[in-house]
Amino acid sequence: MKRVTILLVVLAGLIVPAAVFGGGKKDASKLYIYNWTYYTPDSVIEKFQKEYGVEVIYDQFASNEEMYAKLKSGGSGYDIVFPSGDYVSIMISQNMLERIDKSKIPNLKNVDPAVLTKAAYDPQMNYSVPYYWGAAGIAVNTARVPNFERSWSIFGRSDLKGRMTMLDDMREVMGDALVFLGYSVNTKNPAEVARARDLINSRWKPNLVKFDAEAFGKGYADGDFWVVQGYAEVVYEEIGDNEELKKNTVFFIPPEGGPAYIDSMCILKGSKNPDLAHKFIDFIHRPEIYAEFCDSFGFPATANLPARQHKKGDSWYSAEELTKTELKDDLGETLELYNDAWLNSIRVGD
Repeated sequence: MKRVTILLVVLAGLIVPAAVFGGGKKDASKLYIYNWTYYTPDSVIEKFQKEYGVEVIYDQFASNEEMYAKLKSGGSGYDIVFPSGDYVSIMISQNMLERIDKSKIPNLKNVDPAVLTKAAYDPQMNYSVPYYWGAAGIAVNTARVPNFERSWSIFGRSDLKGRMTMLDDMREVMGDALVFLGYSVNTKNPAEVARARDLINSRWKPNLVKFDAEAFGKGYADGDFWVVQGYAEVVYEEIGDNEELKKNTVFFIPPEGGPAYIDSMCILKGSKNPDLAHKFIDFIHRPEIYAEFCDSFGFPATANLPARQHKKGDSWYSAEELTKTELKDDLGETLELYNDAWLNSIRVGD
């Protein structure tokens, strides 16, 4: 998953100290987390700290690529990291993760088996525990666009030219075009990738203001954009207390499907506090805590079955809308095919 870089200060001391990366001794009463920006509520972190008498040091990243590059370049010192499924697969193959001790996480019983069937990269949770299963979708301002089809085809509407954005994310945008054409988001067929490239270039891109993974939520909230591809939690966070816009906003995941993600909690190889890391994973999957996490961001409780009975707030989309989505796989060498289409054709000149 890729989210906008919104500064979320979980607590006053959340910048990882230099000692973490300099080989200094780590305090056993501290848990070092490397997570997506805007993804764990302050209240959950605070409750964990209070219950276990520890301090959470929370650092954040905006993309899997950023996270992976930092870890590979010597940015170790974290205990828990939250990669998406394709990167879990890569990190398992490169021996970057500790094996999960399931005896220390009794709340694994709460993980939805349906999510594990999708997590083909680690279905037995040997190295990863699902945190959230979700997908990007489309937000539409119905006051500006009263009539529309719930489909990726909306980006082909020339009457909305200059009022729409799509994510600056190769796998997301290419995946949308592939499923719209009836193909898999993980196809390795060069002809299918080429058709998706041509669809984006000829029918979607001419109508876009830009590819935007940083400020689409703010642009939508300000009224500059009327249709955006993005993440529901970002859009609604930016809408904030604007009740009129909230009332006029429809968010949906197109029935054609699209790329989905399962972000997971993993313990990094060499973690200095593996016991505390296991406690944190178990804490997250307490039904009432998981429900609190989901309610904070308007999520359905996709990865934890009993948490669905504890949710108090509405969700911006339903778990059923994810049914036809497809997880992004590690494409291996085929990734170059996508890179070539994206960087040398679709993104050229932007």
